[in-house]
Amino acid sequence: MARNAEKAMTALARFRQAQLEEGKVKERRPFLASECSELPKAEKWRRQIISEISKKVAQIQNAGLGEFRIRDLNDEINKLLREKGHWEVRIKELGGPDYGRVGPKMLDHEGKEVPGNRGYKYFGAARDLPGVRELFEKEPAPAVRKTRAELMKDVDAEYYGYRDEDDGVLLPLETQHERQAVAEAVERWRSEKEARLSGEKEEEEEEQSIYTVQDEECDEESREEQEGEEGGHAFIAHVPVPSQREVEEALVRRKKMELLQRYASETLLAQSQEARTLLGL
Repeated sequence: MARNAEKAMTALARFRQAQLEEGKVKERRPFLASECSELPKAEKWRRQIISEISKKVAQIQNAGLGEFRIRDLNDEINKLLREKGHWEVRIKELGGPDYGRVGPKMLDHEGKEVPGNRGYKYFGAARDLPGVRELFEKEPAPAVRKTRAELMKDVDAEYYGYRDEDDGVLLPLETQHERQAVAEAVERWRSEKEARLSGEKEEEEEEQSIYTVQDEECDEESREEQEGEEGGHAFIAHVPVPSQREVEEALVRRKKMELLQRYASETLLAQSQEARTLLGL
């Protein structure tokens, strides 16, 4: 086996040597454009790259290739476009024409860049891929804000409500509501007044029932009869008996004096006593 491999290598070596001598060997494109030092070869490699780009752009128009194949083709096209730009720069360095300025832009125009992502382009069916279509949708334009002068043009008497009565609908409604509010207020006032008067009457009746005093001008005979029957003396009030209200006022005054003596200073007490003396209390 080793002998056959050596023979094959020897035959392959002879075949390759013959191709080199006949000039039929296909030369590979340099990986870096800076490795090429001849202007004709640089032009040749640029044309080769353009040919490859054209083929791949034609292939990517087919939407039935599948998402992954379309993405790969789009990446390869962008890579070849960058490589074409490097060769154009190298051609200019070698003294050739400036293709970046005067060259055709057809291949570049077929691609579409995403806004905000300069350099990477989408070709053919790649522009309709999921997640790419949304990138090309334009955002709605923001609403134009009106200036202060434009806003003031719409301000008139109607804006301040001076023409609300012109339609003839508001005034009848206001009149009806006003009458209803007045009637409710009068009814509420009457009910409160009646409740207050009834409360005063009840208080007067209670005072009279608590502090009932026998009339001094009662008949002496009736008193003597009562004394004979009960065997005692009837109670006769020789001093005015205070009413319930007077008793409550006296209790309030006493409570005030206790609080003043507890919390007020001597100066305040003296002033209070002087005021009471002046008022005759």
